[in-house]
Amino acid sequence: MTNDELSTLVDTSDEWIRERSGIVQRHIADDSELTSDLGAAAAKQALIRAGIDPVEIDLVICATATPDRTFPATAVKIQAMLGVTKGAAFDVQAVCSGFIYALTVADAFLKTGQFKRALVIGAETFSRILDWTDRGTCVLFGDGAGAVVLEAQSQHGTRDDRGILATRIRSDGRFEDMLYVDGGPGSTKTVGHLRMNGREVFRHAVQKISGVIEETLVETGYAADEISLYIPHQANKRILDGIAKKLGVAPEKIVMTLDKHGNTSAASIPLALNQAFEDHRVKEGSLILMEAMGGGFTWGAVLARW
Repeated sequence: MTNDELSTLVDTSDEWIRERSGIVQRHIADDSELTSDLGAAAAKQALIRAGIDPVEIDLVICATATPDRTFPATAVKIQAMLGVTKGAAFDVQAVCSGFIYALTVADAFLKTGQFKRALVIGAETFSRILDWTDRGTCVLFGDGAGAVVLEAQSQHGTRDDRGILATRIRSDGRFEDMLYVDGGPGSTKTVGHLRMNGREVFRHAVQKISGVIEETLVETGYAADEISLYIPHQANKRILDGIAKKLGVAPEKIVMTLDKHGNTSAASIPLALNQAFEDHRVKEGSLILMEAMGGGFTWGAVLARW
């Protein structure tokens, strides 16, 4: 759905949306498509590229704020669709930070030895919780899914180690009302619509994301300019520009796909990672720093070597 198409539904324009967000288009799932359908499609592609048979997966984690049902978890549905019958499957709900949280959980499980191979998915049908009369929110979001495969392997404990090198996740519930959905089975007994205080979200996003990135770099001993690619949550071009400026990162090192996808919440980082992979910007040995902030507030970062 292009900005011009959207302008036929709500009082907005292509120029207004581009200027405030950098978004040109977004994708909207068909009425027949569920979040699990998008997640399963992304998962199948990731498994093929990883050369892993689904039967070898023993952990499925789906980051989503738009599950098929209140329960069971969407991850369980995807597990069945893939033919995975061992291990565990569950959802993680941290809104736009969901993929970062899911990677962190999977990393912790793999390190304990409880699981060997994990499938981590970010999948959303955010179009179903949008108020299509609110031009301040409905123009920003879209639907999509992305996935990665993680496998536990021994490393040497040097700066050349591959895989997830460090994770940092944070939350602060005092800011719950800055970005939320005004419904739920335990409150209104309805699905509700997304509501956002855009000005406050922007102010906190630059500060909190920059802080958690700096923490991650300090922990691992890397400098900001040593990172090959920054793959941020695709929320708003102004936020991404603000973070880059605060950290002193060159614009060409930041993967930006929100012009094509809009804000797809938990799906945005894996979608951007996939785009960088297909564009050959991600190579073996590349240092990748992924970060996000979402409703809650939740935020976090993951540093990995491809």
